[in-house]
Amino acid sequence: MKVCVIGAGVVGCATAYALCSAGHEVVLVDANAAPGEGASFANGGQLSYSYVEPLASPATLRALPAMLLDKNSPLRWRPTADPAQWMWGLQFLTACNSRQAEQGTHRLLAMAELSRSTLEEWMARDSLDFSFTRNGKLVLCPDAATLRRQRQQIALQAYTGVTQQLMNRDQCLAVEPALANYHGFAGGVWTPGECAADPHLFCQALVAAAQKRGLQCFFDAPAQAFAFRNKQATSLETAKGRIQADAFVLATGANAPALARHLGERLPIYPIKGYSVTLPLKPGGNIPTVNVTDLSQKMVLAPLGGKLRVAAMAEFTGHDLGIAPGTVERITRTVEKIYPGACELVHPNAWAGLRPATPTSVPIIRSSRISNVTLNVGHGALGFTLAAGSASLAAGLVTRGKASAPTR
Repeated sequence: MKVCVIGAGVVGCATAYALCSAGHEVVLVDANAAPGEGASFANGGQLSYSYVEPLASPATLRALPAMLLDKNSPLRWRPTADPAQWMWGLQFLTACNSRQAEQGTHRLLAMAELSRSTLEEWMARDSLDFSFTRNGKLVLCPDAATLRRQRQQIALQAYTGVTQQLMNRDQCLAVEPALANYHGFAGGVWTPGECAADPHLFCQALVAAAQKRGLQCFFDAPAQAFAFRNKQATSLETAKGRIQADAFVLATGANAPALARHLGERLPIYPIKGYSVTLPLKPGGNIPTVNVTDLSQKMVLAPLGGKLRVAAMAEFTGHDLGIAPGTVERITRTVEKIYPGACELVHPNAWAGLRPATPTSVPIIRSSRISNVTLNVGHGALGFTLAAGSASLAAGLVTRGKASAPTR
């Protein structure tokens, strides 16, 4: 078939690659000038296959009032007149229960494991180069109560067979000596099989490999509307003209709800703004070597090719991509507290992106109300981790009309 994939972030590029590998004629369309220029450009860089707990949980619900009232909180809500924001917030609160959190964890773990195996297959097939490292992940816990909650999460995930170890402070320092001068944690969870990579390079590598299989790309071409005949989509109208295809895949991240309305869909997706800074690591000295997630700071830190990628904060402020004064300074100040003297802090490379989140953190991967249009959206903060697996599921839906995929 001829398939049009709309969106060239990590999810869209992975989907286009999977469809090309399955023998389809594929057209990749994006509003940006090149692949990976949106939310995939400079996100956290962690491939966190074994740590996919949904944001909506009883623990989040208990902590929410204090976080929203703290002016220095990493979680911020700026009320707007957009009904979608309020509807999403109500759905999120409803999802903050033990049953939903456990179900979401199981669904996300299954997709993450599929992503791990799928990506390994792709790397072996095409020698994809995107700064991939398997350097493990250490989740830092600020106190004994948080460690107890993490013990429960490890038990919940034990059926997967993934190696995870609860560690005290000294054991954490044996894994990552660069944390020796940081006193913001009592212990942590060590998962040796976790990975990191550059998501922007990932998009570029997938597109380059898919182009060898005939992929056509249309960039600077915002999608505008579908044309229909006999309850099927026949073409996509873009700023650069009309693209006809037999099937379509919608993978436009935070912009998906607007285009999905043309399909009769109301997608429960809202943008959660996050920030990142990319800092050069100083040569020599005690520099970090493993991925770290600091639960007290709500921050992820990943060594990437001589630099440290630091992602932080979650802001519910609509589609605004501005970086407020003081935000970058606040992030770099925290990095210096965690890894004193390890990074060059002058003129940090700062970025903001919009995570396309569902209330449950579970992506939407299914056929739309228009049967030849597949949805592959709503990956939130886990887009990079879940990209390969969700691409495999979406390609299965296009090819066979069915796949075992989590929905809302």
